[in-house]
Amino acid sequence: MSLPMEGDRLYRQIVEGSPDAVVFGDAEGVIRLWNGAAEAMFGFSAAEAIGRSMDIIIPERLRVRHWDGYRKVMATGVSRYGHGDLLAVPAITKDGRIISIEFTIQMLTGVAGEILGPVATIRDVTKRFQREKDMARRLKELEAKVPR
Repeated sequence: MSLPMEGDRLYRQIVEGSPDAVVFGDAEGVIRLWNGAAEAMFGFSAAEAIGRSMDIIIPERLRVRHWDGYRKVMATGVSRYGHGDLLAVPAITKDGRIISIEFTIQMLTGVAGEILGPVATIRDVTKRFQREKDMARRLKELEAKVPR
């Protein structure tokens, strides 16, 4: 097997087979890539998501802050989350549920070095987030019972 000849097929297989959502938004914030895990996580098929604004997964109360940051990153090519740092935020699904997600982003550039947009690798951490909230609540209850 020659990797250069098989490269495109392998990359597609990696992205489509990823257990994490892989979402690419162009410089204007329009979804251009939406893998199977994104479909499962957010409830939108690729046909429903591709060509639409990322607003479909951003809770309304967070959109102004998101787009302010997005425009700044597109203008400068620099993101404070672009070095493997995890960003944890709420997201919204097709059926309106709020989920907790963590993601990393990588800026993609064209052959001339122009910024094409970010690709995000996203994991649903809703269950873990809820367990942590429950443990913190329980710890607070137990601490309240301890005589001082």
